[in-house]
Amino acid sequence: MPAAGAASAVCRVCRRRPRQDCCRRRRREPVFLIAGPCVIESEAHALGLAAELARRARARNLRLIFKASYDKANRSSVRGFRGPGLAEGLRVLAEVKRQHGLEILTDVHQVSEVAAAAEVADVLQIPAFLCRQTDLIQAAARTGRIVNIKKGQFMAPWDMKGAVEKARAARPEVAVWLTERGSSFGYNNLVVDMRSLAVLRDFGAPVIFDVTHSLQLPGAAGDKSGGTPQFIEVLARAGAAAGVDGLFLETHEDPPQALSDGANALPLARLDGLLDQVLAVEGALARFKPLRA
Repeated sequence: MPAAGAASAVCRVCRRRPRQDCCRRRRREPVFLIAGPCVIESEAHALGLAAELARRARARNLRLIFKASYDKANRSSVRGFRGPGLAEGLRVLAEVKRQHGLEILTDVHQVSEVAAAAEVADVLQIPAFLCRQTDLIQAAARTGRIVNIKKGQFMAPWDMKGAVEKARAARPEVAVWLTERGSSFGYNNLVVDMRSLAVLRDFGAPVIFDVTHSLQLPGAAGDKSGGTPQFIEVLARAGAAAGVDGLFLETHEDPPQALSDGANALPLARLDGLLDQVLAVEGALARFKPLRA
């Protein structure tokens, strides 16, 4: 894990470049990509999908962070597949990192999981339903890993300031990311208020747009969630136009067969086109001066 002194001298986004270079817009860096399956289905599946994602990202010189969960502790039904569990899941993620040289993101649900997850993951994710859990946020922050906090579907964007302050109170130099993943709109539906992407940036944290979860229809399929994946490219382009730092996408080579969240996952075959569209939007925006420094 990085030492406290070293962390203060690096960019909060990439954790590698000097902090004075951390503005992605000034450097004209492309959006980075967080992508992978919802849950680890098997070691072979995770390794194979990681290879496909890495190939596509490297072809476009994109930073890729591979994401997958070792335990989906918040499934709609007790019968839903949860994953391989902490020990086996982290072993698989460590193998993805070793074989493909990728950074790893995984979510933590309990304070007791944090130390073990931090041994493997470069980014510890606080799930949206847990974004107000002080002990969990602060335990993740103290590891020195990047902490990605998802905005709860029930939270106003300006209320996420408190989550950022909790992390920084535990470790002032912590790198905090904030992820928009939609807001509840009545029952079994989510919408995205694109203004929230600008509001979240005011807290001095990189902003990620979780495109696929924003298209989830929670509980709409009875004992599991539904989704509207036909709108993935539309929202991805909109997020790029809004100037997000990263895009979060769950993808699967055969979404109907996915063991979790297949209803809103991006079919892997559509990823090339989506990335090219996003980069084209960013290329068009590069001709304009940013509205804010």
